[in-house]
Amino acid sequence: MRKENSSNAINEQFLFQICELNSALAMISGRWKSQIVYSISQGNDRFHLLKKELPNISEQVLSRQLKELEKHAIIVKKEIPGTIPAAIQYVLTNKGSELVPILGMLCDWGKTYADGKEISVCPT
Repeated sequence: MRKENSSNAINEQFLFQICELNSALAMISGRWKSQIVYSISQGNDRFHLLKKELPNISEQVLSRQLKELEKHAIIVKKEIPGTIPAAIQYVLTNKGSELVPILGMLCDWGKTYADGKEISVCPT
């Protein structure tokens, strides 16, 4: 956890104040967040489905990334009625739904400029 008065925190606050892009990137930064958002948009809306779709992510990291996406109101966690024990599904908010085509455009940009790296799964 970063101290609020550290130079990193002060610089981050300054960047957030001068350009909203910095705030937006901070919300979706993280190795797995874009793939999680895309996967939820494709119907993988339960923890076990996300884990199956993204087998290389640890359960701890998946859980943390989901919590961060929820904190930024990109997804919401909903209880599925009538399930015992209570089953949870993840649903994109309007904010999250509006992000999906932006991620697709970033993926297209990456396909063009990724320095020859093969990109196999992208939101399109």
